[in-house]
Amino acid sequence: MNQLSDRINNLSTSATLAMAAKARELRAEGKDIIGLSLGEPDFNTPDFIKDAAIEAINQNYNSYSPVDGYVELKQAIITKFKRDNNLNYSPSQIVVSTGAKQSLYNVASVMLNDGDEVILPCPYWVSYNDIVKLNGGVPVEVQTSIENDFKMTADQLEAAITPKTKMIWYSSPCNPSGSVYSREELRALADVLKKHPNIYVVSDEIYEHINFKGGHFSMAEFEDMFNRTVTVNGVSKAFAMTGWRIGYIGAPDWIARACNKMQGQVTSGANCIAQRAVITALEASPDKIKFMVDEFKERRQLILGLLNEIDGIKTNEPEGAFYVFPNVASYFGKTIKGKKINNATDFSLLLLEEALVATVTGEAFGNPECIRLSYAASQDNIIEAIKRIKIALS
Repeated sequence: MNQLSDRINNLSTSATLAMAAKARELRAEGKDIIGLSLGEPDFNTPDFIKDAAIEAINQNYNSYSPVDGYVELKQAIITKFKRDNNLNYSPSQIVVSTGAKQSLYNVASVMLNDGDEVILPCPYWVSYNDIVKLNGGVPVEVQTSIENDFKMTADQLEAAITPKTKMIWYSSPCNPSGSVYSREELRALADVLKKHPNIYVVSDEIYEHINFKGGHFSMAEFEDMFNRTVTVNGVSKAFAMTGWRIGYIGAPDWIARACNKMQGQVTSGANCIAQRAVITALEASPDKIKFMVDEFKERRQLILGLLNEIDGIKTNEPEGAFYVFPNVASYFGKTIKGKKINNATDFSLLLLEEALVATVTGEAFGNPECIRLSYAASQDNIIEAIKRIKIALS
């Protein structure tokens, strides 16, 4: 008899983590799986950050940290927001958490009541939908297209707003599409939101520095949106620190205080050693990680060039992050290697079983016609993976 809560029974498993687990199982069986499913840089954490962690250990940082983060780290975050984003936050507006995912969950838990609607431009990061639902909210998906680089327009936002709309969540650069909203595009969305003063924005900027167009813009930069926007960021992607688990928000005081209160009852403060290392990471110039961004840009051109040689796979050129999100709908209805392809999930499973390449179905991101491939992998692995895919689909 299942005595688990309805809440957990109705929760989806993270598709990216599920695919990674499936790939691990096949590797354990001796299969040579190439993983293009996880959103994790394949670089090591830079030595200057590791040295800061070692120093913190030697300085005996081993006690509970403040719930909302060390004062010195909050100051480094404030300096970073000013330097990189032209945003002016005070210490009381910063909350440090165990990864940006916890930051997002905190915001949902303190902002949403049952039935509140949250607009999610599709595709969205895989966990947005379930985080909203876990906290009583109702996700409202707004479909975008590859022709528009998967970006929601002002007209689409206006059409999605109802009296129950409480928030809009988006990421730029976007996971999974790599799309980057320009200042003009964000201003057009802000002009719609100006007419609806009770709607709040979550701007997920975790991929901020992995940006190939040379210009990152934050919704909170607009004076009329600053007090209605929660800016979410962290160090996982830009600094190759996924396992260090440090994320943070800049938010209106009352939201930050509520997140601090929530976190105090759930996890308390984030890892003390990781926090000390992040101070060093954020105080450094973004130029220190330019070598990673340059390599990702090379890999983007490589994987796009190879995918464009495969009939039926439709791509656009993402401007940030380290993903491509090709449309594979031309394969739907076909039978390949004896397997009927009805949707992106079937297509993704075919690639895993026949090409031994792990990808993620677009259905997990709210887009059933696409799949996500991460190019946070070596160039040799990218070449081999796309070669296998091409053979499997031929």
